[in-house]
Amino acid sequence: MSLTMYQASIPVFVRMLGVLSKVLDKGAAFAEARKIDPAVLVNARLAPDMLPLSRQVQIASDMVMRGAARLAGASFPNNPDTEASFPELKERIAKTLRFLDGITAPEIDGSEERQISIKVGDQDLNFKGQDYLRYFVLPNLYFHVIAAYLILRHNGVELGKRDFLGM
Repeated sequence: MSLTMYQASIPVFVRMLGVLSKVLDKGAAFAEARKIDPAVLVNARLAPDMLPLSRQVQIASDMVMRGAARLAGASFPNNPDTEASFPELKERIAKTLRFLDGITAPEIDGSEERQISIKVGDQDLNFKGQDYLRYFVLPNLYFHVIAAYLILRHNGVELGKRDFLGM
């Protein structure tokens, strides 16, 4: 049996956002235990030209919300990127999960050939649905979740591979 577009998207999105939420929990607990201002971690980055932890979470959540909506042929809310604390970032993830919960398999299944056009910077990108999912949404999701994980790990939060895998 082949994998449907729904099976290849929504459950993966939900799992990775759950992983991200748990990683943020560990970051918040680390800051509290070490008496570190949580804003230090929320604004941390691995390199000067890299986006901070807060933006990694915002982009990961937007990527899956917009990805699911585009695959389903639906609209999506435009979230302001104002989260500046662990609780606010976790609420952003929770809002995204609620949005994903409203997307059904019949809305996404069959979207393999759907034309999807997006603008990234000054570049127009055009995909068929399956390629959009495989080569744009999923890689971006994994990139931003792992970036958030690595920012916290780099700052001393005790995270391991099992945390990333959700085990």
